[in-house]
Amino acid sequence: MDLNDSTSLAELMSRYVSTETGFGVPKDGWRICLAHEFKEKRKPFQAKDVSLANMIEHVSLGVRGGQTVYQQVLSMERPPTLQGWNWGYCGEYAFYHALYPRAWTVYHLPGQNVTLTCRQVSPVIPHDYKDSSLPVAVFVWDIENKNDYALDVSIMFTMVNGSGHKDDKSGGHWNEPFHLEKDEESVSGVLLHHQTPVNPYTMCIAAREKSGQEISHQTAFSPKGTCSALWSDLLTDGRLDSPKDSSPPTQKGEEVAAALAVSCSVPANSHNNVEFSLAWDMPKITFGSRERIYLRRYTRYYGSKGDAAPSLSHYALTHYSKWEESIIEWQRPILQDGTLPAWYKSALFNELYFVVDGGTVWVELPEDADISGGLRPEDGGLPAQPELVKEYGRFAYLEGQEYRMYNTYDVHFYASFALIMLWPKLALSVQYDIAGSVVQHDPTERLNLMNGRYSPVKTRGVVPHDIGDPDDEPWVRANAYLIHDTADWKDLNLKFVLQVYRDYYLTQDEQYLKDMWPICQTVMETELKFDKDGDGLIENSGYADQTYDGWKVTGPSAYCGGLWLASVCMMCKMAHVLNCDSVYERYRDILDRGKAAFDKLLWNGKYYNYDSSGRSLSNSVMSDQCAGQWFLRASGLGDNDYQAFPKEKICSALKSVFDLNVLSFADGQMGAVNGMRPEGVPDRSSVQSDEVWVGVVYGLAATMIHEGMTEEGMRTAEGCYRAVWERMGMAFQTPEAYCEKGIYRSLAYMRPLSIWAMQLALNNRPNHSKTTDKDVGQD
Repeated sequence: MDLNDSTSLAELMSRYVSTETGFGVPKDGWRICLAHEFKEKRKPFQAKDVSLANMIEHVSLGVRGGQTVYQQVLSMERPPTLQGWNWGYCGEYAFYHALYPRAWTVYHLPGQNVTLTCRQVSPVIPHDYKDSSLPVAVFVWDIENKNDYALDVSIMFTMVNGSGHKDDKSGGHWNEPFHLEKDEESVSGVLLHHQTPVNPYTMCIAAREKSGQEISHQTAFSPKGTCSALWSDLLTDGRLDSPKDSSPPTQKGEEVAAALAVSCSVPANSHNNVEFSLAWDMPKITFGSRERIYLRRYTRYYGSKGDAAPSLSHYALTHYSKWEESIIEWQRPILQDGTLPAWYKSALFNELYFVVDGGTVWVELPEDADISGGLRPEDGGLPAQPELVKEYGRFAYLEGQEYRMYNTYDVHFYASFALIMLWPKLALSVQYDIAGSVVQHDPTERLNLMNGRYSPVKTRGVVPHDIGDPDDEPWVRANAYLIHDTADWKDLNLKFVLQVYRDYYLTQDEQYLKDMWPICQTVMETELKFDKDGDGLIENSGYADQTYDGWKVTGPSAYCGGLWLASVCMMCKMAHVLNCDSVYERYRDILDRGKAAFDKLLWNGKYYNYDSSGRSLSNSVMSDQCAGQWFLRASGLGDNDYQAFPKEKICSALKSVFDLNVLSFADGQMGAVNGMRPEGVPDRSSVQSDEVWVGVVYGLAATMIHEGMTEEGMRTAEGCYRAVWERMGMAFQTPEAYCEKGIYRSLAYMRPLSIWAMQLALNNRPNHSKTTDKDVGQD
């Protein structure tokens, strides 16, 4: 661990007063004392409040030696309800440690000489398309008894029947106990049936039956009022009443909760453990318009009747150790790489939270679905139901928890590295959906908020901005984005072409490449219209017509021009692979002319100018100016016949970005600012030019690593991690953007998944032992 890592850990753990380190807690990951308070006060963009999710789960502990001597809710909260419980656990004796998809919370009870470690395990496992789809989690409680005498310990898990939504009080919800024995393993628990008219579901809290342990439950109790009866029930003997019958349905305005307790004996100076699980079975889902019903991916294995929660719980409790073996095997090579700093190992795995927490849906392809947009392969389109999508389903995640559009494509361009490296079939499935939407047309006229003009919702022959709004009907109606007419954006079509070849390079899926090839030709034909003067280089249109949708750009530009040249280069490569000689010759000519124009119009001797408008700010230094080169390198290109940019100019541009956007911004401690003036002050011409975009920074760092600037790349990315995870308190909600003053925008955002592009670049370092095909995209 380097000095910066040890200093940061000391700060986040400075209020931890215990010396206990927990049971089996690894050294790698992100760790914070529960009593820690962040010194830097962050403010949301335009000072909007960001609401906190409702707390729906509590864990209580009882320790007995002959009689109950200690009973405590393991929470620092002091809520206005449940006042009959013993709240206010001292957070200075507890810490949380995260190495996604596992986490550990350690509670030291100094008065009892006991340490509890709750290990949380989620089946988020690369290249596993069955268990990774399961709606389950496991909580393993390791109990360490440091006394010279045995103790009886009970742990109680309580859960509200609901999600904190207003429909929790809609009435008709009910709970029931269950017991399931299968393959000589038994689990018991409580089912919480949430009977809403739309998207009903059943939650399940369960425990694994083990010799010497006793499982007890309370089927139903009201989470309002003091709830003293339940607390007293546990306090009496460490067990709950365990009624056998189901609870009556709730009345309107009423809420109901359930409790599950496991009791065990812990020998003197020894340890024991108990195992809980949480499952949520919502097999059928509809989106806001309620026009279509979708089956979630896991129903392929557990059915769609809504009765799978007991089986899911049983499977989780009897298979989680295998999940952990797979997770450890996956993470081990990176965690054991002594050349990688501790902060990077934490960032790489913990940023993956968004794959699951990004409003994610993973559903089966309906039998009547046609993803082709009506254009069949013989006419330059796709099959109605591509085999890959039939086998692996449809996948969608939000641009962000505040920007609610699914598979926002200009942003997915960055985030897609996580999917293509870890769940490549899902990455390809997303591409099939996007490809099918290219040929679709929605002539409905809609007002664009930025310019006040009307335009069609979806224009044929262009890549959509997104595949829809969860409050409407995703996959059916694309382009929920209202600010600009994105048919005129310059980056979306190019980002499709760049991802197609990168994905093929990493997966070697020839059928995928053949399916995507006509769509690539279609979008590139559309894109060519932006080359107004025929010099082989596209021009931006004088407004914010790309992912930086608040930053105006005019004429040929470093960002879109670079993406264009890289796309033309990849068209040449794909044409060569597919033996399309005429297409190759056409794009080779465009590439040669475009390269000359790009250098002539944008290169200033040190870096590529922001744009060629001649405005006073056209020579700003854009941190993302080498995005095209990034994708070329990630796809094994960038040299010889498939070179779009001279290496010496790329390295000079990256050095300029490092010197100005990184080191000259916020003392080099906050990553790379999007735009910097050559005199060393941020470009404040737009709301976005003086922001740091975390996902862009990770992509920039990957580009630096590809070009042999590993130290600079790691330093650049480190600034973002330290700012977000250690100083501003935004762990597991990494924002799209922040500025030097600590104002942030759009918490919990898709783009930072681009950190996996850094790992791909690290894998490809000279003299580095290359990872297997499986590690970089092949299943």
